[in-house]
Amino acid sequence: MSKKQNSIQKEVHLSGVGLHTGNTVNMTLKPAPINHGFAFSRIDLEGCPVIEARAEYVTNTQRGTNLEKNGVLIQTSEHVLAAAVGLGIDNLLIEIDASEPPIMDGSSKFFVAALEEAGIKEQEAYVEEYVVKEIISYKDEKSGSEIILMPSDEYQVTTMVDFGTKILGTQNATLDKISDFKEEIAGARTFSFLHEIEMLLENDLIKGGDLNNAIVYVDSELSDSTMQKLKKAFNKDEISIKSNGILDNLTLHWANEAARHKLLDVIGDLALVGTSIKGKIIANKPGHQINTLFAKKLAKIIKAEKRNNVPIYDLNLPPLLDIHQIMEILPHRPPFLLVDRILELSDKHVVGMKNVTMNEDFFVGHFPGAPVMPGVLQVEAMAQCGGVLVLNTVPDPENYLTYFMKMDKVKFKQKVLPGDTVIFKCELITPIRRGICHMQSYAYANGKIVAEAELMAQIARK
Repeated sequence: MSKKQNSIQKEVHLSGVGLHTGNTVNMTLKPAPINHGFAFSRIDLEGCPVIEARAEYVTNTQRGTNLEKNGVLIQTSEHVLAAAVGLGIDNLLIEIDASEPPIMDGSSKFFVAALEEAGIKEQEAYVEEYVVKEIISYKDEKSGSEIILMPSDEYQVTTMVDFGTKILGTQNATLDKISDFKEEIAGARTFSFLHEIEMLLENDLIKGGDLNNAIVYVDSELSDSTMQKLKKAFNKDEISIKSNGILDNLTLHWANEAARHKLLDVIGDLALVGTSIKGKIIANKPGHQINTLFAKKLAKIIKAEKRNNVPIYDLNLPPLLDIHQIMEILPHRPPFLLVDRILELSDKHVVGMKNVTMNEDFFVGHFPGAPVMPGVLQVEAMAQCGGVLVLNTVPDPENYLTYFMKMDKVKFKQKVLPGDTVIFKCELITPIRRGICHMQSYAYANGKIVAEAELMAQIARK
């Protein structure tokens, strides 16, 4: 069932500290029109430049997902994007007066609260959803990290992490319904290991860090010098280590909070695909780098499918015209009738289908041992679909024939093999005049375009 797009009803403001800069950041979440998607606006810079939340703008993933466009930078974008996705928001403008959103408590909880305060508004356009039809994967052989996307009835995410330490070993987290994000995932805070904190401090980062916005796991012995650095960085008189290996007195929200935060990051990073996903993500040892590399791969796949305009039809539904009804319109008969069903028919377009079997007569000679449907017959099948479109405009189609006048811009892009189900789509380029039909035709199989052509034909009485 198609869903309507959502934005927020009114703008809402947040203020907090930037994790890496330590400066106060003011952020405004604003409604956005249909098909806008997510975007950041740097209102502290001249012209308030806008950076769309797209995978193509990812430049650095060392300590968060950073976007850059025309020299303008947005750091750690993932937490606020995850909040928007988790609440089913599709269009949002995020204005900030710094390079990074406020870290808040290191989770998405405060962003969720702000968006709910603003109110969610349904918009007059449907969500463009990418329905996963086959497994898509990406693996980093060096790290062993892997992300798999498979078909599912809704957007689901599972993360499996193995940190290889005694303090924090193997953890899993699963989100079966995106509607559970607020309660199950949003409050999961970012985390780090002590040795990473030391490196960040040495590089003059995490100026806005304290023990309330990051879980610090102590995976090495705490030296006196390190202790003094931490006291200074976090403005604490005393720092201790709890029995569970966590720095200071912070209490975990969940035993697997680290895995839940990794799941939060996956959702935020995959928001950069720019299209809602209907499928199940399984992420093994995820991180910002592999998350965004996968997002880039998926965005390219979706873009290619959009470019090819591959139609999706439920072939289990009854056809508009079956083979008997087609033969009442077309004069063609087996073995030269190359359309099995008509799925759609209007005064401007037609969609037909053919199941290609090994029993086709043309496979006998084309080619022995390597059967391929001849390109000329693919064009003929498209023309027959066009014939249904044309003859549907006359009251007595049995008294008319269609004749080819011209074929132009014919391209064959994929082989059609035994077992393929081919979908043909023909659309009028110009209205039918004086019995002449000029149409753009496509053939699709296995989710890819296999052939295309401009066809011209004339109808004439027998």
